[in-house]
Amino acid sequence: MNKAQLVEAIADKVGGRQAAADAVDAVLDAIVRAVVSGDRVSVTGFGSFEKVERPARYARNPQTGERVRVKKTSVPRFRAGQGFKDLVSGSKKLPRGGEVAVKKAPKGSLSGGASTTARTATKKAAAKKATTARKAATAKTAAAKKTTAAKKATAKKASTAKKSATKKATTAKKAAAKKAPAKKTTAKKAPAKRSARKTAKRAAAR
Repeated sequence: MNKAQLVEAIADKVGGRQAAADAVDAVLDAIVRAVVSGDRVSVTGFGSFEKVERPARYARNPQTGERVRVKKTSVPRFRAGQGFKDLVSGSKKLPRGGEVAVKKAPKGSLSGGASTTARTATKKAAAKKATTARKAATAKTAAAKKTTAAKKATAKKASTAKKSATKKATTAKKAAAKKAPAKKTTAKKAPAKRSARKTAKRAAAR
């Protein structure tokens, strides 16, 4: 059975050939992408797909028998599930109606495996760290704003107090100036007796 035949086999069950083709393409694409990224795709009762590392080794050329070195590489591997094995071996019979009863995979098992769990944990830790950093930054900003506001309020109070004191001092000076009596200028009067004596002395001298 090739891909076209697989699409035809499920077309009636999913609502048409186009829908079946889209479904097959979507499933295969999801499996390939997960395996390429190093995840293990496990479908309970059917099997699992995973990426396997092959170390560098020596092999023989089947045509010449010559020994050649094969580089390290990665290959996909499929392992059939126990339910699939039992159906193929004949220990279990296929259900009637042409449908194979495959148990639903547990939540998250489509791209399950240690790598997926590790990635999820890393993402959660990073998100938690980012949230903590944001909260700390917000708290720091709020504290800085409060400090600035307090400084401004203190400076404003000090300025108001200074202005009030200056105003009071000016008012006091003005009041004191009003209360103080004006000094009278008294002209010095020359005594008449001294003027008469001087006139008599001048007349006697002549």
